[in-house]
Amino acid sequence: MSTNTAIAGRTREEMAQRLARDIPNGSYVNLGIGIPELIARFVPEGRTFVYHTENGLLGMGPSPEAGAGDPELINAGKRHVTAMPGAAYFHHADSFAMIRGGHLDLSVLGALQVAQHGDLANWSTGEPDAIPAVGGAMDLVAGVKHVYVITQHTTKTGAPKLVESCSYPLTGRGVVDRVYTNLAVIEVTPEGFRVVELSPGVDFDTVQNHTGATLLRPSGDPNDE
Repeated sequence: MSTNTAIAGRTREEMAQRLARDIPNGSYVNLGIGIPELIARFVPEGRTFVYHTENGLLGMGPSPEAGAGDPELINAGKRHVTAMPGAAYFHHADSFAMIRGGHLDLSVLGALQVAQHGDLANWSTGEPDAIPAVGGAMDLVAGVKHVYVITQHTTKTGAPKLVESCSYPLTGRGVVDRVYTNLAVIEVTPEGFRVVELSPGVDFDTVQNHTGATLLRPSGDPNDE
């Protein structure tokens, strides 16, 4: 497996835009911290998404211009956001009741690791000085109808984030439906990771060389066994 980190593929913004294309019209969506937040910028023409944040806002808009934010209008990551027309504010207990009650269609999260059968580790490396608790991510992966992960394909040192089994503490077992990285769109199937789409300028072997589990080729690929 290669540890070369200078690999081609989509930028963070392009990853977010690509994922937004797969969100059905009218979906209620929770966006995690980091790259997932960028998705709020990209709503395909003709569609409407309703974004939710755990701290009590339904109808969240994208981040404002620098210096233009309301200090009392933030998301769960404490970043300034905007509110769309018709937005609603509520207690965070009600927000989690929405999550746990199965009222959200999609959660988009970052990841430290994703295992080939959908296990997710995204809150701790297990080190002694790591954060002490999993937080709202555990509720999201257990209560939301679908879970998409958006992340760089490898760590800064070139280690794969897509693996046979997670070595970090789990957020949830068998919860991830799809993974969007700078190299590919990958679906989690009962047989393991299947490539749905390669990023521009990236070939299958490059993705496989940077993945810690066997990849299945896209459906219909003549090389698929």
